[in-house]
Amino acid sequence: MQFAFSSTLFLTILLAIGLGFFLRAASKDRTTIVDVQSPLPPLEVLKGISFWLEERGWKKNGGNVEEKLLIFSGNVASSAFLVIFLSCLGGVGSACLGLVLIQLYPSLSWWPLLLAAIGAPLAGIIYRIKSKREESLEVKLLSSDLSDMSILRIKAHRDELIAIQLELSESLELSSENSLLSSPI
Repeated sequence: MQFAFSSTLFLTILLAIGLGFFLRAASKDRTTIVDVQSPLPPLEVLKGISFWLEERGWKKNGGNVEEKLLIFSGNVASSAFLVIFLSCLGGVGSACLGLVLIQLYPSLSWWPLLLAAIGAPLAGIIYRIKSKREESLEVKLLSSDLSDMSILRIKAHRDELIAIQLELSESLELSSENSLLSSPI
């Protein structure tokens, strides 16, 4: 019987390690670079992208005229849903660990169940701290200013690039070699 509890403790510890990796992956930086083309003039495309980014809360953070580079910055907030979800996972996982410890060491009484009070907020706090950061978005014009066609290189978080593709691809006639919507990353 003691062997079954020991293996359950081992599996519970493995689940805690899995939660740690999930927290790490949820707050991972996913910056991507994409080349985008448009048949519209460069000034029109850059103005459209700049206006759209400023509407979404991005702030112009300068750039470089010689390199034809615009830089925007913005703060990334943590997802409230993920904070709650990870807090619930941390609480349930900690409670399970506490129950296993009670079964292995009955002399501890009900004290190991207090692990749930520690695990629940800890998981949410760790995610919230790690996911909150300042991000930058860079738009570099690769084609000449007087060209009829625009070629841009955009370096941004993957989610922002998907939003650009969904919301601006029709109005600015943006296209790229590979679609971010079908990417497995």
